[in-house]
Amino acid sequence: VQLQASGGGWVQAGGSLRLSCEASGFTSYAYLMAWFRQSPGKEREFVAAGGSGRAPRYAGSVKGRFTFSRDSGKNTAYLQMYSLRPEDTANYYCAARSVWTTAYNEDVWYDYWGQGTQVTVSS
Repeated sequence: VQLQASGGGWVQAGGSLRLSCEASGFTSYAYLMAWFRQSPGKEREFVAAGGSGRAPRYAGSVKGRFTFSRDSGKNTAYLQMYSLRPEDTANYYCAARSVWTTAYNEDVWYDYWGQGTQVTVSS
């Protein structure tokens, strides 16, 4: 199983970006997929998760601004980010596990990780 994240970049506050996570080795719809992020000096934090036929879940800090979606035909998960803020600046990682868990916001429960993609939001 491999995850390939892309789509990061630099954007001004208030702007938008869309991250992609292409999965290979499994069918993304059957898996729980998630996005986490990490800034220098901070712990990795949950952003959003979706899968296994359940509605997406979001961290409170991004709810209403970020949208998680998936394209099962392309085995790809997306994170559409709107109204970006400087505090959203981080390295964003996609992750996956084979089944849903109520601990979807805890990184220790994910088996597969992609490389990070950097998002920088300037004020």
